[in-house]
Amino acid sequence: MKRSAARLPALLIGALFWAQPAAAQSILRDAETEAMFQDMSTGIVKAAGLDPRFVKVILINDDSINAFVVGGQVVYVHSGLIQAADNANEVQGVIAHELGHIADGHVISGEAAQKPALAMTILSMVLGLGAMAAGGGAAGAGIMAMGQQAAMGQYLAFNRTQEATADASAIRYLATAGLSGRGMLSFFKKLQRQELRYRGQIDPFMQSHPLSGERIANLTADVQASPAYNAKPDPALEDRFRRVKAKLEGFVMPPERTLQDYPETDRTIYGHYARAYAYHKGGYPDKADAEANALVAAKPGDPYFQEIQGQILLEAGRPRDALVPLRAATEGSRNNPLIATTFGHALIATEDKANVPEAIRVLRVATQRDDDNPWAWIQLGTAYEMTGDEARAALATAERASIVGDARTAVASAKYAMANIPANTPDWIRAQDIAMTSGDAAANQKRKRR
Repeated sequence: MKRSAARLPALLIGALFWAQPAAAQSILRDAETEAMFQDMSTGIVKAAGLDPRFVKVILINDDSINAFVVGGQVVYVHSGLIQAADNANEVQGVIAHELGHIADGHVISGEAAQKPALAMTILSMVLGLGAMAAGGGAAGAGIMAMGQQAAMGQYLAFNRTQEATADASAIRYLATAGLSGRGMLSFFKKLQRQELRYRGQIDPFMQSHPLSGERIANLTADVQASPAYNAKPDPALEDRFRRVKAKLEGFVMPPERTLQDYPETDRTIYGHYARAYAYHKGGYPDKADAEANALVAAKPGDPYFQEIQGQILLEAGRPRDALVPLRAATEGSRNNPLIATTFGHALIATEDKANVPEAIRVLRVATQRDDDNPWAWIQLGTAYEMTGDEARAALATAERASIVGDARTAVASAKYAMANIPANTPDWIRAQDIAMTSGDAAANQKRKRR
């Protein structure tokens, strides 16, 4: 995994929160993790005055301890934060903080705050260049450096105020949702211990967030005064968190690290789960299969255990054997689109044309419920090609290209679909929509290149 040297811990990099595009990092899609995020955050989202239908918590594959928002109603959580958290309540505290940024409109106001800082930077550059032109090279460089430092200090001071506001909002949301703020405090204490590693290297006035010790001091009284301070954690949610944390470690960490943390002597569900992913990633299909079988034997009706069992069989080149567990997982998860997409892929991978109609039915439902999954559109396009339906295969290609920002391919494929699908049908109308929106995007890209 990519690691950044001497990077300060989570929630200390706020100036980058709004500038850092999530698309530059890899998003991890997992049905069980996304369901957990939704369930653990719904009460907090409602407390923030937001609609849970429109708020998403998305997992980013990054080993740093971080979470951020960049616009809209999406909270991005790094995988490193999940690995660092000891319980679900700590993650809920982080989510509550980020929802504070969303509900309080900090992304928009943060962008506005950049303008005076930028103006100060430009002014210092003009004055500095003027001094250099007059023969004062050192003085000019000093003016520019001081101006840039002052501008950054002004912006970061504004940002620290927003962070303190988001902390206060988070406490209110947690209390309203009946959740303890203990996790929020304990997570800040983790960050404080990491800050101590950089003792003497951190200028408190040049940080985007207040230092964790300051935040703990400011928040402790309010957290302890909350009527929900002694609220008991939900045992079922804690179990789900431990499962997600185990499978995530197996997926993102080197197998040897996972086997250290979850040795074969660990016969718990969490141990089997972590090792199933670690062995699968490490290229040990028989061992991975054995761990998955142990999970299914322990909880035969669990769709997520059936999913990993089927995925291991599918990626080991045994798609026919994968159909039974993946069909059960799809049905047991009420057609979760991510699991259904894997099932549709397995149906196609059998190379049996008798399975293609079912694959199309499954994948159409999956793309209707989650139309932002390029892999699902690739599979649906492949299924259509196997039936000779080139027009709908082109429409699926247009959908995928539109998602990934390939405007030229989206336009060309959509136009082909329109020419070969009966006019004014739902598929034809969708192709027309893509042709128009992607055409505008392609034109904008062309203008920018000029």
